[in-house]
Amino acid sequence: MTSATYHAPASVAEAVGLLSANPAAKVIAGGTDLIVQTRSGRVKPSAYVDIKRIAGVSGIRAFEGGFAIGAATPCTALLEDAALCAAWPGVIEAANLIGSVQVRNRATMGGNLCNASPAADSVPALIAAGATCVVAGPGGERVVPVSAIPASPGRTSLAPGEFVVEIRLPAQPANASDAYLRAIPRTEMDIAVAGAGVALVMEGGVCKSARVSLGAVAPTVLLVEAAGAALVGTTLDDAALDAMGEAVRAACKPIDDKRGTASYRTHTAAVLARRAALIARDRAGAKA
Repeated sequence: MTSATYHAPASVAEAVGLLSANPAAKVIAGGTDLIVQTRSGRVKPSAYVDIKRIAGVSGIRAFEGGFAIGAATPCTALLEDAALCAAWPGVIEAANLIGSVQVRNRATMGGNLCNASPAADSVPALIAAGATCVVAGPGGERVVPVSAIPASPGRTSLAPGEFVVEIRLPAQPANASDAYLRAIPRTEMDIAVAGAGVALVMEGGVCKSARVSLGAVAPTVLLVEAAGAALVGTTLDDAALDAMGEAVRAACKPIDDKRGTASYRTHTAAVLARRAALIARDRAGAKA
């Protein structure tokens, strides 16, 4: 592990200043990916900027009928907010599939997003939910879709000096819900071979809007608009689910590796999306 300077800024402005002054510095939210990557030599930061002591960067608050989640909020802390769990169960279950309980006591959705892995568990659920994030940088703050952050495996769209401050989930109608499912080679503590997040709004048993997002089947997590469109105006009957599956398979651009073939990932993504859509529908119906 390389020798690096440790900083614990007390404000967003101080963190931005540290990151701007040192392009080789890395942000620590939970550190569960970064420390492993540093020890393996994959990354060699000259400094760590720990954002956990910045006011507002940890914790959950109500925001415009939805929720704002600090980028340094541990995944297990999300389970303690009953309103958040009721509104966005798919996001919560996705975040709490990351690693082990011990890892999730440190790991954050902000870090999971900025690690920019195509197989990140929380990201498909966040994108399906239409989540945005607040990015702070030398030019001030900007709000961008979560989907705009990952650029390629291991790379984000963040400019020098920028970091994610919080993630925002929109308000949920009473008759709406979401779900996330993944497939892994082992029974636990593995990386997704494929993942699918689905968020639905139902009205009178008919789907009024739908968002379908896929993980581990392309260089970045995908929002498959055609898959969501296939569900709108339907009761999620077999024909609609088959059409969604076709759209999912068409969108997949996976790799072959030791954990799964491209054909397996493509097939599995469609199966997971179908199952997640039905779970989200049933959850929405139970809330209506």
